[in-house]
Amino acid sequence: MTSRTDVENVEAANTAFYEAMERGDFEEVSGLWLDGGDADDISCVHPGWPVLSGRGEVLRSYALIMANTEYIQFFLTDVRVSVSGDTAVVTCTENILSGGPAEEAGELGPLVGQLVVATNVFRRTPGGWRIWSHHGSPVLAETDDDEDGDSTS
Repeated sequence: MTSRTDVENVEAANTAFYEAMERGDFEEVSGLWLDGGDADDISCVHPGWPVLSGRGEVLRSYALIMANTEYIQFFLTDVRVSVSGDTAVVTCTENILSGGPAEEAGELGPLVGQLVVATNVFRRTPGGWRIWSHHGSPVLAETDDDEDGDSTS
C-alpha cells in the first residue's frame, strides 16, 4: 500500500521540477535528477527530440532550452501519481506558455502556447525523490473539420 506521504512527496518533487524550469534555475533542475551511480541510467525525450541518455546529455538539453527561452510557464492538469515501492510515475498535461528571445532590445518575443502530455518517472533516494526519466509528447489538436467528419478535398 502506498502511503499518502509518498504521493505528496512525489507531487512536491514534480512541482519543484516545473517551478525550477519556470525560474530558469539550472542548479535546482540538476539537483532533481538522479546522480551518482544512477546517472548513466536517466533518460529524457523532449517533444520532437530523440531519446537523450545519461546525466550529461540530459542536463545539456535543459541548459540549451533555458538559454533559448526567455519566458516559460507550465500549467499542469490531469496530474496522476502512482507509487510502487521506490518508483513513482507521474502523468500530466503540460499547458505551456513560452516566449522566445526578444525581437527588439527589452521586448519579449511572441508568446506561444503548446500542449504536451508528459510522463515523469521518479526513484526514491536517501535525498528524496529524484527524476529517473522524463518523456514529453506534443498533443496534436484536431480541427473542427476533423471532429465533424468532413473531409472535403
